[in-house]
Amino acid sequence: MDQGGSGVSGTVCVTGATGFIGGHLVEQLLARGYTVRGTVRDLDAAAEGFLPELPGASERLELVWADLMKEGSFDLPIEGCETVFHVASPFTLHANDPNEQLIAPAVVGTRNVLNACARSSSVRRVVLTSSLAAMVGRADGRVITEEHWNTDSHAGRNPYSYAKTEAERTAWTFMDEEPRAFDLVVINPVGVFGPSHRTSVNTSVAYVRDLMSGKAPAIVDLDVSVVDVRDVADAHIRAMEQPDASGRYLCGHVVLSSAELVDALKAAGYHRHRFPRLRLDSPLGTRVARALAVFQPKGVRQYAHAFMGGRLRTDNTRIRTELGVEFRPVGETLGETAADLIEKGHLERR
Repeated sequence: MDQGGSGVSGTVCVTGATGFIGGHLVEQLLARGYTVRGTVRDLDAAAEGFLPELPGASERLELVWADLMKEGSFDLPIEGCETVFHVASPFTLHANDPNEQLIAPAVVGTRNVLNACARSSSVRRVVLTSSLAAMVGRADGRVITEEHWNTDSHAGRNPYSYAKTEAERTAWTFMDEEPRAFDLVVINPVGVFGPSHRTSVNTSVAYVRDLMSGKAPAIVDLDVSVVDVRDVADAHIRAMEQPDASGRYLCGHVVLSSAELVDALKAAGYHRHRFPRLRLDSPLGTRVARALAVFQPKGVRQYAHAFMGGRLRTDNTRIRTELGVEFRPVGETLGETAADLIEKGHLERR
């Protein structure tokens, strides 16, 4: 493996380069000297977006069209790359057609990318972006580690979690089907926060926006797992650069209750915002909140029933000890998340 940070010249491929994680991954790869081939679904939009403005992009970034649902479309972007970061996958809790919007792109897309890697003469490692959702489907107090798999979700209940679970299982099954010329390392991020290169708001960050804008009616008993998007990108690169990296890595920093999340945002200097005054983070409040969730979209309602009122616990020992990932302070992450929301006009300045 090429080692980053010291004038490296290796070419790597990043699928979903315009995404929340993908954009930061491309930025850090360029900063460490890599040449990056980023796949996008809309070349014209990507060419007018943030990617060409990243430092080093004019010399070492190539944008190439590919579609998760188009078999063979990743052959050209991947050929000549020693490492492929498969980051592209839809993320939303609510989908009108879960199979079309979530499950097929995640599962079929993963197999299409891996098929392209298998046809390539250059690929030696694939780093796959999975999720904590592939490890746990409900908050039941267990300490979640890399040994855990989500067995609670299915296409009709929490389809996003099911999609991530099935996509990762597809990847491991693919690796077991026959000997491959490359190995597979999986990063499983928890809720991803931090500043974004994009103008849109991802699902995790939307929770911060809702808590600060008055859209969230109450503080509920919901544990929130937090990791900074920049640390997630760093973890992916470490998974590439360390030859002995293997298996799955739970990528999470801390778990906060919703009340602790609000307190952290206030402590970061945003106490003037319209945080909820109503507290429904008691056992009785949870029953009320679950009843009120009937008015939410189906996916949001299912997530609330799976995680509200339960304890979410995670163990990040493996990613810290084996990959050497160091997580930035959660107050910094949340403070910069809020600042970015204000800068992009998603929150009013107070």
